[in-house]
Amino acid sequence: MDVLKKVPVREQDPQVRATNFKEVCLGYNKEEAMEEASRCLNCQNAQCVKGCPVSINIPGFIKEVKEGNMEKAYEVISEASSLPAVCGRVCPQESQCEGKCIRGFKGEPVSIGKLERFVADNAAAAGIKPKKAASSNGKRVAIIGSGPAGLTCAGDLAKLGYDVTIFEALHEAGGVLVYGIPEFRLPKDAVVAKEIQNVKDLGVKIETNVVVGKSVTVDELMEKEGFDAIFIGSGAGLPKFMGIPGENLNGVFSANEYLTRSNLMKAFDETSPTPIMRGKEVVVVGGGNVAMDAARTALRFGSKVHIVYRRSEEELPARKEEVHHAKEEGIVFNLLTNPVEILADENGWVKGIKCIKMELGEPDESGRRSPVEVPGSEFEISADTVIMALGTSPNPLISSTTKGLEVNKRRCIVADEEFGKTSKPGVFAGGDAVTGAATVILAMGAGKAAAKGIHEYLSK
Repeated sequence: MDVLKKVPVREQDPQVRATNFKEVCLGYNKEEAMEEASRCLNCQNAQCVKGCPVSINIPGFIKEVKEGNMEKAYEVISEASSLPAVCGRVCPQESQCEGKCIRGFKGEPVSIGKLERFVADNAAAAGIKPKKAASSNGKRVAIIGSGPAGLTCAGDLAKLGYDVTIFEALHEAGGVLVYGIPEFRLPKDAVVAKEIQNVKDLGVKIETNVVVGKSVTVDELMEKEGFDAIFIGSGAGLPKFMGIPGENLNGVFSANEYLTRSNLMKAFDETSPTPIMRGKEVVVVGGGNVAMDAARTALRFGSKVHIVYRRSEEELPARKEEVHHAKEEGIVFNLLTNPVEILADENGWVKGIKCIKMELGEPDESGRRSPVEVPGSEFEISADTVIMALGTSPNPLISSTTKGLEVNKRRCIVADEEFGKTSKPGVFAGGDAVTGAATVILAMGAGKAAAKGIHEYLSK
C-alpha cells in the first residue's frame, strides 16, 4: 500500500454513465474503507476539523472505521451532522476538510468524503439510526424550508428535545437536495429520502405545500400558531439572467427550471407525465456546480453539450471532480468565452448563440482576474437550447411579508454569522437565504449555528 496515495474509488465507465442517470461514483466497500482510513495520522490538532463547516470529529470517526467499528463511526459523525450520506457525496472536500489534511502536503489527502459516505451508507443498510432526545422540553420551533440548512437545524434542535415542525413550499421535502442536484450525483430514494427519514425519526414533523408568506406568515406562526422561535432556511431559488438579447426565446431555460423539471418532476424518466425538451445541441452558460449539473443532465438526454464560461479553467468555480467527470463524458468547454446574444430562427426558437472571446485582465473584488472582451473575436455556436446557470438570489416573499426583518441590497436576510440572529426577536436565518447561493455544507453549517442560537435564546 502506498500511503501517499488515496485508495482509488470505483466509478461507472464514462461512456456508459453518459447514457444513464445511475450514480457515477460507486463508493468504497468495507475493506477499501478500512485501508483508506489507515492512512489517517490521527492528528492531535486536526486541521481537517477546522475545515469542516459542521465540525465533525473527523479523526474520531476515521479511527473507528480503521478498527472496523462502523456503527461507532456513524455515532461519531451523527453527533455533528444530520446528513452524512449527502455530505459524503456533494461537499467540496478538496477546499474544506481534505484541503487541510496533513497527508496532502506530501501526497494525497485522506479521502474523508468517501469515508463519510461509506459510513452513512453502511448505517442505512444496517438500519442504524441517530439517537433521539430522552425527553421533550416543551418548546416549539418552526423551520421554514426543508433543504440542508432547515434539516440540519431541525435535527440538532430535535436532539435537544425541541418540538420541531418544518414548513416546505414544494410537495416534496429536501429543497435543493431533491430539485437541484441530479440523480447521478445524489440518488433521491436511496440517499436523500433516507436522510430525511432519519430527521423525521428524531421527532421532526414536515408539512409540505406550505408557502410561508402566502399560506401563512412568519408573524402568524409566532403570534397565532404559538411557535417560540423560527428559523428561515428558505434558500435562494430566484434565477439570474445576463440581460442579453434573446433570453426570452423559446428554448431558453434557467438552470433552476431545467434541473427542477428533471430531478423533482422526474423528467429524466422517459415515462414521466412532465417531460422536458431534449435539445440536439445545448449550450450551458456558467462555470459552477449548477452549470456542470445542467450540462451533464442534458448530455444524458442525448444532447451535444457546450459549456460557455467567460474565465479560464483555473477560475472555474465548480468542483474539480465535477469538471473532470464532465470532460470524461464528452462535454465541450468553451472557456474565455462570453455570450452576447441568443439567436432566433423564423419561429422564435433558439438557433444558436453569439459569443465573443475574452482575455483575463486585472483582478476584481473577488480576487479573480476580470475577463475583458477581445475586439473582433465574435463567433457563433449552433444550439436549439440554452441553459443559463448564473446563480440565484433569495425570493423576497418571506422578507416582504415579515414585520421588522432586515434585508440587504441583494435581498438577502441580514443575520449574524455566529448564531443566525436576525433583526426580529426569536427569528433566526441561515443558508442561501442569508448568503445567496452557496454550497450544501455551508448551508448545513448555518443551520447548525442557528440551532445553537435558538437553544441559547429559548434557554434564557
